[in-house]
Amino acid sequence: MFIIPWTDQSVCSQPCLCYMEPRNHTHFPEFILLGLSEEAELQPLLFGLFLSMYLVTFTGNLLIILAITTDSRLHTPMYFFLSNLSFTDICFTSTTVPKMLLNIQMQTKVITYEDCITQVYFFLLFGGLDNFLLTVMAYDRFVAICHPLHYMVIMNPRFCGLLLLASWVLTLLDSLLNALLVLRLHFCTELEISHFFCELNQVFQLACSDTFLNVLVMYLVSALLCVISLTGILFSYMKIVSSILKISSAGGKYKAISTCGSHLSMVSLFYGTGLGVYLSSAAVENSRSSAIASVMYSVVTPMLNPFIYSLRNKDIKQALRKLFC
Repeated sequence: MFIIPWTDQSVCSQPCLCYMEPRNHTHFPEFILLGLSEEAELQPLLFGLFLSMYLVTFTGNLLIILAITTDSRLHTPMYFFLSNLSFTDICFTSTTVPKMLLNIQMQTKVITYEDCITQVYFFLLFGGLDNFLLTVMAYDRFVAICHPLHYMVIMNPRFCGLLLLASWVLTLLDSLLNALLVLRLHFCTELEISHFFCELNQVFQLACSDTFLNVLVMYLVSALLCVISLTGILFSYMKIVSSILKISSAGGKYKAISTCGSHLSMVSLFYGTGLGVYLSSAAVENSRSSAIASVMYSVVTPMLNPFIYSLRNKDIKQALRKLFC
């Protein structure tokens, strides 16, 4: 690894040392994850808190998957997508929390360049997959309420598989594109990230080279994918509300609302916390506050999803009782 002085003011705002990768060497810089707090007395508390949340998330979502796969009554499109959402939530949390727990336990803050890029890739992958699965589930509720007689014809296994495949392909392309663009960057010697994982925007801020293309692609692609998802969800629920208003009986209205209540709660929690974090971080230049706020959508939301579906869904409750008995 060579360290070459970099003094081009058009690229780097101040003279710094940048890591340049020679052709015959494979060494890379290391990043420092400052975490949620640098106070030593808070580290055991943070370790216990995040370990508890991770175990609850892993166990709760795993139970949802087992309940759906073992109960033949739940082999429907709605629960097919729910089981995939639970799997995605497990992977989404596993991308960041275990590394944080390991660093606290080992009393180190270092994450290697390779691990950081890998973390960026999988965080974008499973976060984007969460986004698309919620959209697909909204469409599933739209068909169930607005076209109940044709539900099983429209939401056949082949079409459900295509929807899942399309979600995977789009998020794979998005995460791969952003990860590959990070590889073109050269980094300064100040490699401290005020976060508990390698957040993409903060990784860009550490680069000595020009990040305009990276930032442009990140915002354009993220905006495009979010617009597609939110448009699909809003359109589905507009049609659902319109159909519910046409139902004459109060019991029919309640039944229709109850079938999409859990999903609507998950959508509100995921998008509410995610958009809140990024809007607040854009308004306030405090990366540590942004890191604390990001815990809501990256850790708390995946933990709450199993409770939302199990507490509000009789079929899931019965399947869980059957699983334990």
